[in-house]
Amino acid sequence: MTVLVIVGAGPRGTGLLERIAANAAELLPAERPLDVHLVDPYPPGAGRIWRHDQSPLLRMNSMAEDVTMFTDERATVDGPVRPGPSLAEWARRQGEFAPYREVSDPSVRAELQDLAPTDFPTRRAQSAYLDWVFRRAVADLPPHITVTVHRDTAHRIDGPADGPQTVHLTDRTLTADHVVLTLGHLDSAPHPRHAADAEFAARHRRFHLPPAYSADVEAELAGIAPGEQVVVRGLGLASVDLVALLTEGRGGRFEPDGDGPGLRYRPSGREPVLHLGSRRGVPYHSKTEYRLQGPPAPLPRYFDAAAVDALLATDRPLELRRDVWPLMAKEVGFGHYHELFHAHPERTALPWPEFLARYDRHTWYSPELAALVAEAVPDPADRIDFERLDHPLAGLELGSAEELQTHLRDYVTADADRRRDPAHSADLGAFLALLSLFGQLPRVLAAGRLTARSVAEEVDEWFFGYFSFLASGPPGFRLRQLLALSEAGVVRFLGAGVRVERDEATGTWRASGTTVPGHTVTATALVEGYLPKHALARTLDPVLRRLHGAGRVVEEVVSDEEYTHRSGLVTIAPADSRLLDPALGGAPHPRRTALGPHTSLRSAAAFARPRTNAPAFRQNDAAARALLRALAALPAPAMAG
Repeated sequence: MTVLVIVGAGPRGTGLLERIAANAAELLPAERPLDVHLVDPYPPGAGRIWRHDQSPLLRMNSMAEDVTMFTDERATVDGPVRPGPSLAEWARRQGEFAPYREVSDPSVRAELQDLAPTDFPTRRAQSAYLDWVFRRAVADLPPHITVTVHRDTAHRIDGPADGPQTVHLTDRTLTADHVVLTLGHLDSAPHPRHAADAEFAARHRRFHLPPAYSADVEAELAGIAPGEQVVVRGLGLASVDLVALLTEGRGGRFEPDGDGPGLRYRPSGREPVLHLGSRRGVPYHSKTEYRLQGPPAPLPRYFDAAAVDALLATDRPLELRRDVWPLMAKEVGFGHYHELFHAHPERTALPWPEFLARYDRHTWYSPELAALVAEAVPDPADRIDFERLDHPLAGLELGSAEELQTHLRDYVTADADRRRDPAHSADLGAFLALLSLFGQLPRVLAAGRLTARSVAEEVDEWFFGYFSFLASGPPGFRLRQLLALSEAGVVRFLGAGVRVERDEATGTWRASGTTVPGHTVTATALVEGYLPKHALARTLDPVLRRLHGAGRVVEEVVSDEEYTHRSGLVTIAPADSRLLDPALGGAPHPRRTALGPHTSLRSAAAFARPRTNAPAFRQNDAAARALLRALAALPAPAMAG
C-alpha cells in the first residue's frame, strides 16, 4: 500500500484532496492502491480557523455567493474541472448535494435555511460548508484510494530523501511515501517589538494581546475590565472582530436607527473604551453589497501572460512600483472604467470603443492617460485614484480629538453608503480586476527578478497590505456598528500614523497620531488588532520548528548587492510546491511538499470567488498531479506504521 500523509486537514488540505480525487483516474493506476492519512487536531474540512467552536458573532467578509471550494469553467488547471456549489448554492439546496448530512447545530441550520446569496455568513456556516466539501472530496475518491483521519498533532518528520518518511504523532508514527504540509495559518513566537510590550504588561500587571486569530482569544479578552481604556492598534478584519467580541460579545445591543441602514448601540456597561488607530487611520473599505450592473470585463487585458513575459525578458532588475505596478494599476483601472462606461454611461463623455482605443495606447501614469480620463469622466468622484485611496488622511491636521471623531464618522459613513449603492458599481469592477492580478503575480515573484528591497518594501509590506485595505475589508454592517459604537463613546478614533509608547513611570501606554498633533491617549491595555505574520525562525508549529532546526527547510531570503530580505516564509519549488531542502543543496525534497500561506508562493486564501481562476486552486492541482505521478512511479510501496 502506497501511503500519503497530509499534515493539516483544513481548507487547504481539503482542496488538495479534492484535486487528488479529480486527477487520480488519469495519473494513479488502479493497481497502485493509495492510503491517505490526514493529520489535524481540528475538524477536517474546517480546520482551526473555520472550526465550528467559535463565537457566532464572527462573520465572513465575503458574501455567500462569493465563496467556493471548486474549480469551474474559468480555471486554467491541467487536471479535470470538477464544478461544485458555492456556499450560497449549497445552503439553499443541501439535500441535492451528496453526501448529505443534516447540520447538527440548530442555529447554523436556521441560518443556512434563510441565507441569501448576498448575506455575509457566520464562520460557523462556513464551517458546515467546509465539512461537506471534505466529505464530498472523500466520496469522490476512486475505490483504490482510502482516507484515514487522525485528530492529532504531527510533531516531527524524518526520513531519507530517497526513502520512506516517518511522521511522528502524539502517540504513534506513520510511515509515508510522501508528506504534504498544508498547515494553514500558523503562529510564531512574539516579534521582539511585541515581546517588549508583553514584558511591560507583566511588570505592571497590565493587559497586552499580541497579534492573534480572534477565534482563539475570546477567553483571554476577559482580562480587559469594563470601562478600561484600551488602545487597539490596527483597523482591519482582526480589529473589527475584536471590537465585536468586546462590545456585542459583552451584552451590548445594536438597534435600527430610523428607517435607513444606521444603527444605535445600547451598551451593557461591561464594555471597555476602545481607542482605534493605524498607519492609515481609517478602517478597511467594506465589501460591496451589490453585483455588477454591466457585463463582466474581459480580464486580464494588460497584466496578462504576454505582458509578464515581456517584463521578464528585460535584462535589468525589476521593481514592483516602477515596472510592474503600472501594468497592474492599468488592469484595475480597466475593470473600473469598463463597469462605469457599461453600467453608467450617462456619467461618461465618450463612447466606450473610443475611450478603450485611446486607453490602450497610454501607460498608467502618463499625462496622456490622465487627460483622457479627465475628458471622458467628468466627475472626479468617478475616477479611480490609487494614491488618494491609499492615504485618505494624508496631510490632514485637525485641532481636537472631537474634530477627528466627526471627520472619521463622516468618512466611514460615506464609505459604507458607497459600498451598498450600485450607482458606484465601478468599485466592484475594480475589485474584480484587482483579484485578477493574482493570475500572473505569482509568476513575477517566482521568477526572482524583483530586487530584494522591492520584495520587502513594495510586495510584502505595501502591496499585500494595500490589497487587503481595498479588497478584503469587513461587511458593511460592521462599519455601521463602528459608527454606532463611536456615537456611544465606546469607540474612539486615534487617526493616522499612530505611535504607541510605554511609560514606565505610570505603567501605561501612551498613544498618539499625526492627525491631531499633540493629542495623546493613556491606556492600561494594549491590543494588537491585526493577524499574526508567520515567521519560520520563530514558528510555533512543531514540524516546521524541528525541520528548521535540523536545517531541512529554508526561509525565503531575497538578496542582492544592496539589500537582504528575510520574508519568514518557507521556500518551495514554484512548479510543484515541493520543499526546498538545504541538506540536498537547496534542491526540492522528492518526498516533501508544502502548500499554503506559510510558503513562498504567498497564496493565503484556500477558497475563492467563483470564476476567478483562483491561484490556490491552480497550485493545488499542480501539486496533486505531481504527487500522483511521483507515487505512481515508486518501485515499491511503503507499509503504513
